[in-house]
Amino acid sequence: MLLTRQAHAVALTCCLLALPPAPAALAAGKGRVLFVASNVLDMGDPGRHDARNNLWEYAPPFHVFVMHGYEVDFVSPRGGPVEFAMDPLGISSYAIKYENFLGKAGNTLEPGDIDVADYRAVYVGGGYGTLFDVAFNEELMTLIGAIYESGGVVGGCGHGPGGFANATLEDGGYLVAGKRVAGFPNATERAKPWAEQGSLLPFLVEDQLRRNGAQAENKETLADKHTVVVDQRIVSSMFLPSAALVAEEMVRLLAREGP
Repeated sequence: MLLTRQAHAVALTCCLLALPPAPAALAAGKGRVLFVASNVLDMGDPGRHDARNNLWEYAPPFHVFVMHGYEVDFVSPRGGPVEFAMDPLGISSYAIKYENFLGKAGNTLEPGDIDVADYRAVYVGGGYGTLFDVAFNEELMTLIGAIYESGGVVGGCGHGPGGFANATLEDGGYLVAGKRVAGFPNATERAKPWAEQGSLLPFLVEDQLRRNGAQAENKETLADKHTVVVDQRIVSSMFLPSAALVAEEMVRLLAREGP
């Protein structure tokens, strides 16, 4: 299924910002969603290129889940606080002010703390850090695959799908194999200076998805670069403006799957 609703994204943002903070009782009612974030700050190069998590790919999805009654926990490879790039605007500011976004992100769990049975979905946002530590953390890759195999939904935006490209299933196969997945495209990576045209990265998202058997969607295969791609229970998109829509589609899938 393909969803091309950029105009709806704007309307969704306006509507969400008009809503009051979710009551604590409601926020605990639907189950739990696990957000996977990176501990990395820079790319390890002499220029110390920024690799922090992108706030705009985490706070808006966090807000969507909270407003739909889900409790959100954070996990990172090392646990503890994780850092974010980008200014807190719009939904991001709202999530920080009213929904304890930074409180959760400032106290992330370690992979060993996670019980798969506690979570109905897992979301991986972007920022380059996820390609350096999340993608190579075997515990996290196993956890993501296990949540999916237990009937859960997996989502990501931007570089986030690179963070679950290596996730494995119980039979040893890759989660993404045989599925359509969108992630930050090679063409854009090679055109931008953010990671020196991709030369500072351990891999390019699109390449890694294909390497592990996915049908990687990009700007050539999708009519709208902000399209949200849904294949079975994997929800993904290429760029950060669609982060909230990824969460919205995950919520729809969860409602369809039931408690």
